Amino acid sequence: MSITNPTPEPTPEDISRGLAELERHLSQQTPAIPPTVRPIEVSGETKRVQRLRAEVTEAHLLADLQDDDAPLLLDTPKVRKRRKAAREASRLHELAQDPAMRAWQAARMQRLLVAAGMVSLTLALAWSTAGVQTFAADGAASWSPSWVFAWLVEPFMSLALLVVVGARAYLGTRGQPIESPTLIRIEWLFLALTLGMNAWPYLPWSLPNGEAFSFSRLVLHILGPIVAVAIVTALPIILAAFTHLDHGAGERSGNPLTGLEYRANTPSNYRAEHTYSSADIDALADRVRQMIAAGQLPADVGAASIRKALRCGMDTARAVRDALAEQAT
Repeated sequence: MSITNPTPEPTPEDISRGLAELERHLSQQTPAIPPTVRPIEVSGETKRVQRLRAEVTEAHLLADLQDDDAPLLLDTPKVRKRRKAAREASRLHELAQDPAMRAWQAARMQRLLVAAGMVSLTLALAWSTAGVQTFAADGAASWSPSWVFAWLVEPFMSLALLVVVGARAYLGTRGQPIESPTLIRIEWLFLALTLGMNAWPYLPWSLPNGEAFSFSRLVLHILGPIVAVAIVTALPIILAAFTHLDHGAGERSGNPLTGLEYRANTPSNYRAEHTYSSADIDALADRVRQMIAAGQLPADVGAASIRKALRCGMDTARAVRDALAEQAT
């Protein structure tokens, strides 16, 4: 019979050694974490905290940008449109103060007023044709010779009157108004005949028996002659005012020697005030010489180009041209 030795009881060191070997074995058997996988880092901030932090950061940035006035210095499309309109209005106002522009505007308005006055006078005389025909026919039968020729009375008187008024109007626009008492008496004679022939058949003592007097009918028939009288009386006065109109040529800035001959077609009492001396011609010649040196005018500049450059009269331009030729020789 064999005797077996009993298993010795493990000591604490054996137990510790076994646990260490077991941990080492388990660590060797655990698979390694892939390099792409990282553990989640917990910051401790919630979404509410992150949202509030973003709002605070945005507020600080906006506060810094609000102190910059650069956006306020830029012109909006509306501001640019207003600036363009203001600049255009300023240039138009400056152009309107130019003596040449003012003279052109006055001449255009004068032609318009004369044309309107002549048209109104023609219509007024045509209006009175029916009244004059009634007076000249004197109850003649329709389409009889007397009735037909009665229609020609007013036209030939109107044409004669328009000849006189048209001549006075045209010469008035040229600065030579006609103040002949004879022509004025002729005008009033034609107007008085027209007015009398229009009014006579409708006056109370000229009406047939039993026909009542109508004041409105009388006024309606004398309206044409009254308008003609008003036009003939007012037109010479208006033209005389245009003739003495000052366009401010002497108020121009710069050299006072330029732009003083806008009244070249007016009476001599105006031209005498704006004559040029030899010193003035020499000064203008120096200006032309400077323009030639600057390339603004050709070397062989003519009188027409000098007149356009200096805005003076043709006589002055010729004098300046001659002065240049004398100085060149």
